[in-house]
Amino acid sequence: MVRLTRLGRRNLEERMAELGETITELEAILADEDRLRTVIKEELVELGEGFATPRRTQIVPDPGDLDIEDLIDDEELVFAMTSAGYVKTMALSEFHAQGRGGRGVTGAKLKDEDALAHLIHTTAHAYLLFFSNRGRVYRLKAHEVPSASRTARGTSIVNLLPLQVDERVQAVVDTRDYETQRFLFFATRQGRVKKTLFTAYDSSLKAGLIAVHLNDGDELVSVVPTNGSDELFLVSGQGQTLRIREENVRAMGRSAAGVRGMRFRDNDFLVSCVVANPEAMVLHLTTEGFGKRTEPSEFSVKGRGGLGVRGIRVTGRRGAVVGALVVGESDD
Repeated sequence: MVRLTRLGRRNLEERMAELGETITELEAILADEDRLRTVIKEELVELGEGFATPRRTQIVPDPGDLDIEDLIDDEELVFAMTSAGYVKTMALSEFHAQGRGGRGVTGAKLKDEDALAHLIHTTAHAYLLFFSNRGRVYRLKAHEVPSASRTARGTSIVNLLPLQVDERVQAVVDTRDYETQRFLFFATRQGRVKKTLFTAYDSSLKAGLIAVHLNDGDELVSVVPTNGSDELFLVSGQGQTLRIREENVRAMGRSAAGVRGMRFRDNDFLVSCVVANPEAMVLHLTTEGFGKRTEPSEFSVKGRGGLGVRGIRVTGRRGAVVGALVVGESDD
């Protein structure tokens, strides 16, 4: 009996000594913040190694949940983008029609050497296609472009699209044109052209798609929606203008390089491609701010691959041609 009592007492004393050492150790850890953090990290690693296993079930959205677009009114918007790459959307109600000669309203507050490059009337739920000089295409819903006031500069496009170094947006197309325009017509700096079905670019790939294959040293200049039987004006930096029929360019795949659309003399290149309208005039614009309107009948239809005819005389005072537009007498 005495032996059992002594054995029990010895066990208690040993246990008390162990507890005392543990208490001393824990108090030392609590008193040292760096050591405490180290111990916590070690214990978390041990927990992860012991219990971290891949999830065996999949978390999926409830089909009954509301889509974000259910909470966004499909209102009419004006999308604006500057040459420096700043974008924004504005409610169409912020603008109102004015008579000829009016001063208009401010559409954007721009910094020096920046200018409005794209202005599109669309709706909040519509997709916008962004085509870059590298021949890639990206897609955004109009409501994904941050809205801003008329006087605000907007958001840089690089915050919305995964553009690569030295990649810039050359064309923006509203996909509501799917209903009436069957094709997208591409034109490159070296004068190559391509026609592809509009629906070939209906993809949600976040990293973008190849829109057109480019030869070395070439870049995409213009992308315009067409109906399959349109006529187009190809305009060069030296003012040469070629009118061709879309029907002479067969439809090709999304990544095709296209065919020769226009030839150039030395040091010349393509700056613009626009769809012809018999009821509108062709407006050539130069680097020095000069413009010239010409009746479309002044340019006869030619086969693709030609040099075209002079649409505007390029001089040192006028500067080179930077672009062309098709405008009507009543255009706002």
